[in-house]
Amino acid sequence: MELSLILLKQVIVMLVYLGLGAIGYKCGLISVEGNKSISNWVLYIANPLLIFISFQQDFSVKLLKGLGMTIIFTIVGYLIFIPLAMLFIGKKENRETEIERFSTIYSNCGFMGIPLAKVLLGNEGVFYITAFNMVFNILVWSHGVYMISKDKKQMNIKKVATNPTILATVLGLIFFVLKIRIPEVAYSAFNNVGGTVGPLAMVVAGVTIARTNLLKAVAKPRIYLVTLLKLIVLPVLCAFVFKLIPFDVNETALLATVLAFSCPTATVCTMFSIRYDKNDTYSAEIFAVTTLLSVITMPLVILIM
Repeated sequence: MELSLILLKQVIVMLVYLGLGAIGYKCGLISVEGNKSISNWVLYIANPLLIFISFQQDFSVKLLKGLGMTIIFTIVGYLIFIPLAMLFIGKKENRETEIERFSTIYSNCGFMGIPLAKVLLGNEGVFYITAFNMVFNILVWSHGVYMISKDKKQMNIKKVATNPTILATVLGLIFFVLKIRIPEVAYSAFNNVGGTVGPLAMVVAGVTIARTNLLKAVAKPRIYLVTLLKLIVLPVLCAFVFKLIPFDVNETALLATVLAFSCPTATVCTMFSIRYDKNDTYSAEIFAVTTLLSVITMPLVILIM
């Protein structure tokens, strides 16, 4: 109960950041290009630094086992999410099936999951959620790209290998295993920059939402099907399945994984929709509705656990 209340409070704080981003856009203080620059800063600098810093801990077998456990949880979770999304969101003419399925399967685990894990679970939580992000990036740049583009040539392994999140995870893991500590000044600087991920990521989300017609979005019944599956049904189902895995479960790794799965729809869906000439307006509307409703659903999922 206490953890869900802490999460509720933090999600409300992030909602305030989101509102400030929307106000900034409406007042002309943040342009579309400016928002893209902020997004790139978070994606290529702040987020990787936050991930790298999370590995600056004393080496322990428990942490290494927790990392492996998170990878297992994540793979099992996607084995639940992908087929059930295909089952519940049937293909039909004049329906944005690919966008709805992608939005159901892939979550905003980087921009929203990592800063929330930092507040709720500390560096250990970020440490574990990086394993989730590693699996997420491999899938989203292979299965996810193909789902939207329908072109196998677009499945870019090079982009997976050179993704800043993956590089930061690999480098951080090497430092962790070899017990290499960076100087205190560098640690402080990297930690402070990493601390900007939460506020800036939600400012970016706020600008994205401000560019959509929310009244139009909330009037679309199918968005609520995606929302129900993405934010409640599948994360709760995953949590129950994880509890059935027959070995000693690391609770922090379990919480980090469920937290990542229960995040709203990934922003990358809108980016892929723009790139491959799909309905990016609809993907942005799903992103907007799931992000706003996650204020209620994320604490609820943790409370159910």
